[in-house]
Amino acid sequence: MTFTKGRDLLAAGLGSAALVFLLLKLSYSGLPPLPRLAGLVLLVIAAIDLGLAVSLRARILRKPGAEPVQPLTAARAVALAKASSVLGAIMAGAWGAVLLHVAPARGRFPAADNDLTSAVVGLVCAAALTASGLWLERCCRTPDEPERRA
Repeated sequence: MTFTKGRDLLAAGLGSAALVFLLLKLSYSGLPPLPRLAGLVLLVIAAIDLGLAVSLRARILRKPGAEPVQPLTAARAVALAKASSVLGAIMAGAWGAVLLHVAPARGRFPAADNDLTSAVVGLVCAAALTASGLWLERCCRTPDEPERRA
């Protein structure tokens, strides 16, 4: 398994942004208002990733008093990390597209004002999920593994 590359996350984010922006252009007037705190689910997942990263980091670095990590546990953590970072990139693209769509109309339509807040919250939470997924993946590297840049 290879580590997540920035270009893969960028491609996922831009792809989802283009698709969501197109869908919004075609059907925004028929959509209900977005919940203001819809993006907080992503923040909860990010917090779980961070907690797991802190827990695994000491164990993988073999710090005194920390019990060793089973290989299957580490593999599952890496899979979660990759999924989290990709989901965060996809959702950042989607929320970014919402932001780009509603920002110009924020003074003219009340729904756009509400959706602007939703988009900002979602974008921030998606960025936090991407960052925490990448951090968890980094924490799962073995100490003797050389650093590689993508």
